[in-house]
Amino acid sequence: MSAVNHSPAASGRVPGGRPPGPDDPLRIAYLTYRGKPHVGGQGVYTRHLTKALADLGHHVEVLSGQPYPVLDERVPLVELPSLDIYNDHFPMRMPGLWELKDRWDWLEVTSFSAGTFPEPLAFSMRAWDHLRARTADFDLVQDNQCLGYGLLALERSGLPVLGTIHHPITVDRRLEMEHAETRRARWGKARWYSFTRMQTRVASRLRRVITVSKNSYDDIVSDHEVDPARLFVVPVGVDPELFKPLPEIERTGNRIISTASSDVAMKGQRYLLEALAKVRANRPELDLKLVLVGKLKEGSAAQRTIAELGLDDSVEFVSGVTDQRIVELYNESACAVVPSLYEGFSLPAIEAMSTGCPLVATTGGHYPRWPATTERPASPWPPATAETSREGSWRCSTIRTPLRPSAGRAASGSSIDGAGATPPSRRWSTTAPPSSFPRCSDLRR
Repeated sequence: MSAVNHSPAASGRVPGGRPPGPDDPLRIAYLTYRGKPHVGGQGVYTRHLTKALADLGHHVEVLSGQPYPVLDERVPLVELPSLDIYNDHFPMRMPGLWELKDRWDWLEVTSFSAGTFPEPLAFSMRAWDHLRARTADFDLVQDNQCLGYGLLALERSGLPVLGTIHHPITVDRRLEMEHAETRRARWGKARWYSFTRMQTRVASRLRRVITVSKNSYDDIVSDHEVDPARLFVVPVGVDPELFKPLPEIERTGNRIISTASSDVAMKGQRYLLEALAKVRANRPELDLKLVLVGKLKEGSAAQRTIAELGLDDSVEFVSGVTDQRIVELYNESACAVVPSLYEGFSLPAIEAMSTGCPLVATTGGHYPRWPATTERPASPWPPATAETSREGSWRCSTIRTPLRPSAGRAASGSSIDGAGATPPSRRWSTTAPPSSFPRCSDLRR
């Protein structure tokens, strides 16, 4: 854990003890109930956002449960350990009685025994328990999609809370239930996702909420019943100095890249794998290979699908690598595929386009909005069918000319390809307009 700098410049304290003004640095308690380092909405978002806040002069402390995020050295981590029921090595384990050390451990194991996902509620209460004695240490609490009842308790204790919702988990619930193979499985999914009722109650009561896209904005208003006047769009983005075309790297014509951040129906991995198998069967001379950025879980649906389709030698999982290596993989690949049934935004899509990698994406979620702001953003395909995924993968396999900066505009960086399309990194940068953010003073009203 990093040492905490309590100097006025770092902490946001201002002379006379008055609340910070619009241009004063803030003391921010950032909450993330999970911080898995290579998962976009967890560790990746947390690492980049808190680093950017530190760059702007704010003091940020991250409070997290397992798995813990990897943070900038200036950002201290406060570990609020859960019972780690959903760990990678033994998921859904039942904790022993000797592990239950306080009331929040009992709350977590009781919720788990009832069949629901217990982490958001239990973490929010642990965060409240920790912060209620430190209300003078912070100007703002920012929550990363925990949306547990503890946030309302924090507001009652006098701390302003800013909620962050990437997309409503109610969407995951609907898709998982639609894809459940039996009535029993459907009932189990409904029970596991019952925590979304809590998230709706909390989201609708928070004073300010931010999200990452207009698509998520609409779904949050609809599903979580959040007042549009209290909801703000703050787009996520990529670092254009890191995610960029690398002219010295030659693309491999038969390689497709995608991500495997989670093994859920919403991500559409099954359809991509089925499409890959069909293209390989119909056009064996292409010898298509798929690189999935993520870790293959033992016993997962992806592992079973790969085995059933005989793709063991055609699919490679890459995990635990640096951001620079991810950039190189995009530059080495013929194209990137995002097969999701739904996305609130999708950082991998922006990363691919920013590196000049051709993109094939479904029309799920935020993607249909892109063509209105760009000339040639991607090849869109309807989600949820192996046939359309096959057609998309076939188009991807025929791409041989990578998107590179045009000769006339390479120096200015105003184009990413010969058609003159605006680079995604300039539309979705790491900096959002100041007017997009609610002010701390607004949260205290």
